[in-house]
Amino acid sequence: MSEISSELGRTIRHFRKSKGITLEELGEQINRSKSTMQKYEAGKIVIDIETFYEIAYALKVHPEQLLYSKSNLLMETNSSNPKTLFKESTTLYSYMYDGRINKLLRSLFIISNHPEHGRFPTAFYMNIPTFDKYMFAENTYFGYSQHHDTFTSMFLTHSSTEVENVSITILSTFQETTERLGMMSGISFRPFMPVSFKMLFSKTPLKEDEELIKRLKINQNDIRMMKLFNMFNIM
Repeated sequence: MSEISSELGRTIRHFRKSKGITLEELGEQINRSKSTMQKYEAGKIVIDIETFYEIAYALKVHPEQLLYSKSNLLMETNSSNPKTLFKESTTLYSYMYDGRINKLLRSLFIISNHPEHGRFPTAFYMNIPTFDKYMFAENTYFGYSQHHDTFTSMFLTHSSTEVENVSITILSTFQETTERLGMMSGISFRPFMPVSFKMLFSKTPLKEDEELIKRLKINQNDIRMMKLFNMFNIM
């Protein structure tokens, strides 16, 4: 039993149960028996690529949501990325504070190091239980990042509802830094309205304490700048 098969099986079981689908129902959709499905979820059978995509389609999730690779969380640099936004990082740890539920939300960004027409494919796992279980995100977005000398922009679409799009802008500096504030804008469904969040991006996980929450809350200087420019801005 390989670690990859075990992790893949656990992830499939998580999504199946969260969607209220039984083993028999999932097996019927991909023409497999209950016993075979049990072995898939137990990691006792290696899932071939065709079956992998059939399972993702049946669960109505993006195939990448089923994948788990520890190497993703260890890839901090790659020479293919432009020298901006934390000097070539492909994994970004992110935090924001949701005042509607008074909760600190942790998220993970995985940025491909293989550009497509100048854009870097990007996955955004939003509100995750822990960084090593990022595939169990409350919301998952896919899209791309564009890097420039002075800022990075991300344009992402929700994996389940295409109407739900977000854009993220992070200003870059000409100095080496491990943390940087950014702003996310999009549509909220709790309640339905346009929203913007202050986000903190880091090359490494941060200590989740009151000091971090304080940095993420809108402060007096933010309010002063909003009044001055009549807009919400992050510097």
